[in-house]
Amino acid sequence: MNTLSVIIPTYNEFSYIEDAVKSVDFADEIIVIDSFSTDGTKEKAIALGCKVLERKFDNFSNQKNHAIAEVTGDWVLFLDADERVTQKLKFEILDVMENGKHSGYKITFPHFYMNRFLYHKVDRVVRLVKNKNIQFTGDVHEKLHVDGSIGTLQNFMIHYTYKGLSHLLQKKDSYAWFQANTSHKKGKKATYFHLIFKPFYRFFSSYILKRGFMDGVPGLALASVNAYGVFSRYAKILLIEKDLK
Repeated sequence: MNTLSVIIPTYNEFSYIEDAVKSVDFADEIIVIDSFSTDGTKEKAIALGCKVLERKFDNFSNQKNHAIAEVTGDWVLFLDADERVTQKLKFEILDVMENGKHSGYKITFPHFYMNRFLYHKVDRVVRLVKNKNIQFTGDVHEKLHVDGSIGTLQNFMIHYTYKGLSHLLQKKDSYAWFQANTSHKKGKKATYFHLIFKPFYRFFSSYILKRGFMDGVPGLALASVNAYGVFSRYAKILLIEKDLK
């Protein structure tokens, strides 16, 4: 029987980590890669029986790659502290580990926003993979490279994305700085056209093309916040360029 390791990156996730760990209690190994939390996350994870690694955060790929080096399972599931594996997803994971035809699987994440799940705003991300030559690249929205074909699981992952508007805006700003610095290192330029058009298109894509309007007021609010995140990114690229002149 194949074994499963779970990797959970954390920073100050004390109020979330226990439920995340309990949702994957069927795993053979749970590794928490912590960025020196100050709220007791590390101690809580140890008490829950997790293997805890500590590493100063530089980017998301390096954090996860550091944990991958410690994995002993045949398969690896990547889980964030604000995510939960449902019972249906659990049984599907166990099934494909033994009978699946692919080397990795995407999992669907409906967004949780303003106390409801937005089923017209979903992400599909590779999260379950065979432990063979796997590696992340990219500073933000990191990409997982897998040897072999990728399938998609039918059951979704619960993702409590919304912890309050201020937290969400802070998260968007944090990501924006990472993305801006990455774009600058790659020599990508930003213009005021990008600053106006890109946020508008993100809103249009989220709210119209991806049918966010069918999720009512939460869909409208989330599309607006996503547009703000894009605006923040290009604004920061322009700031970096201005400071270097």
